[in-house]
Amino acid sequence: MTPPTRPPARPRPRPRTVPVPPPPQALSGRDAARRSLEALALGDAFGERWFPLFRDRSRAYAEIKARITPQESPWHWTDDTAMALAVQQVLDQGGFIDQDRLALCFARTFDADQGRGYGHGMHILLPQLLVEPASWHTLAPTLFDGGSLGNGAAMRVAPLGAWFADDLERVVEQATLSAEVTHAHPQGIAGAVAVAVAAALSARGGLTIEAVHEATPQGPVRDGLARAVDVPFATEPWRASDILGNGQRIRADDTVPFAVWTAARHPDDLEAALWATAEAFGDVDTTCAITGGIVGARTGVEGVPREWLDRREGLG
Repeated sequence: MTPPTRPPARPRPRPRTVPVPPPPQALSGRDAARRSLEALALGDAFGERWFPLFRDRSRAYAEIKARITPQESPWHWTDDTAMALAVQQVLDQGGFIDQDRLALCFARTFDADQGRGYGHGMHILLPQLLVEPASWHTLAPTLFDGGSLGNGAAMRVAPLGAWFADDLERVVEQATLSAEVTHAHPQGIAGAVAVAVAAALSARGGLTIEAVHEATPQGPVRDGLARAVDVPFATEPWRASDILGNGQRIRADDTVPFAVWTAARHPDDLEAALWATAEAFGDVDTTCAITGGIVGARTGVEGVPREWLDRREGLG
């Protein structure tokens, strides 16, 4: 019996060379950072409206409770946004924090417009960094006899957390590097770490105060976050600020816990988060900037009233 003949083998198609796209997280991280930056600037400019320069305390309190949008225009942002823009610039240029480059960006930003409400320490430090950027290594630790423990490193860092959201260890590392340039005190650095981690978790859709607390270095900032864990979200924001602080002391431990609490209270609603944060007054532009940057890493500025965006000063 003659065995059946097999049909001739069909030629295999040659594999095609297909371009490999960049990792999706790199794109979404950049996008999340920009969303965070836009919301940080909105929070900063919105929060600034409630200082006595624009309305006295009784009027401000009544308008916040009634949710009456400030009618003056434009809403200028402050040093919170100016320094966040410098952080974003360094990330856009290199994809990581180059501390000497960041020092120079901070100094140039300050030199271009010194009227943004910079704190006393920055008026001392940043002009010197304009001449010698690398001198931050020796100058930053000398501020306030051991380095600044203020909220300046925390107020600007949320976009960085969103940028590196896929890797929390990298978030902590890069947030630390960004803080050290101006805030050498461990608690100034801890505030930046806490906010960056909160923004990263927000961008990933998993923001909890417990997780931020666990990632924050030991000390008063972490202790404040531990207290925040136990403050129910049903608590009125002004009462929560009595426990957590409202930034009035211009310290990271007096600012970050409350801002993280309001962000976690309204993780998907930027407008509600900013109104709640403003209810506590204190350093309201900075608390609103931090809360805005955290929530905005997830939401962007979509959903806020159009008139808010029209009134806010542009970012260029």
